[in-house]
Amino acid sequence: MLEFYFQIKMVHIASVLASGGLFAVRGALVLAGVRWANHALLRYTSYTIDTVLLTAALMLLTALKLNPFVVPWLSVKLALLVVYVVLGSLALKRARSRKARALFYAAALATFAFMYFVARTHHPLGILQGLAA
Repeated sequence: MLEFYFQIKMVHIASVLASGGLFAVRGALVLAGVRWANHALLRYTSYTIDTVLLTAALMLLTALKLNPFVVPWLSVKLALLVVYVVLGSLALKRARSRKARALFYAAALATFAFMYFVARTHHPLGILQGLAA
């Protein structure tokens, strides 16, 4: 599988961008009061993109023989993924007020950005790693 590393990585990166972009658009639509922001087609598209993303991630872990519970930056990224999913769910449908949805939406986007920087730097603190020195 290692011979396909580059292709798998590109699929993973493209899926990350598509997933984050779709969430950002859907969240903005929800905050704008657009009813079709949670239409089944958008939800299922999101599920499909996220399935591809996670499949590519698992393929990368397998190809590189990495254990996300042993590699610190991957552990952080995995924990942030759980936080992002919960915040995103609250932002898109579970929060009761518009203000709460907006706060959860902003927090989910910030979590997504932090996950991105953890992945780019391969460091648990992401872009904040300079503060720890």
